Amino acid sequence: MNFSEQEQKILKFWKKNRIFQKSIKKEASKGEFVFYEGPPTANGKPGIHHVEARAFKDLIPRFKTMRGFRVQRKAGWDTQGLPVELEVEKKLKLKGKKDIDEYGVESFNKQCKESVWEYKEEWEKMTERIAFWVDMNDPYVTYANDYIESLWWIIKTVHERGLLYKGYKVVPNCPRCGTALSSHEVAQGYKNVEEDSV
Repeated sequence: MNFSEQEQKILKFWKKNRIFQKSIKKEASKGEFVFYEGPPTANGKPGIHHVEARAFKDLIPRFKTMRGFRVQRKAGWDTQGLPVELEVEKKLKLKGKKDIDEYGVESFNKQCKESVWEYKEEWEKMTERIAFWVDMNDPYVTYANDYIESLWWIIKTVHERGLLYKGYKVVPNCPRCGTALSSHEVAQGYKNVEEDSV
């Protein structure tokens, strides 16, 4: 048996017969199970770690579907944030806030919005190739006003219920960008060096 050929036949069968779409429309004896994909940023090519993450993201919705739930699997695109801005700065050869101001904030924002779609096609091909069932025809996009408004509504609701509090936490800071960094962003600059004095 040629596994590669068999895999292609199955993928074609699923696509031709709209199996994913049918799985969403079939009667669900146990009700709804909601799944919103933690969205990738499409301004970088997908890598093997994305395949692994998507395999795990696909596991629970498939399991729930087989257990009788209807699982609307909404795809998303992360279109904001420091990684996007840093990538555009690199492309435009800008070195910080002063350069961005000189380039023009509006023009810089436009470049950021365009850059997040650079590898969308590669992401969609990879998603289909690994048979990750998610609705890419109607994704949520984090820079869309309706998405941003929904987040503000959530924050307002949480605040009104008294669930927000003020606290203190030490976070890594980027002196160049003037912003907090995630642990992931800090680790990107990590490297082993040899030091003769030690």
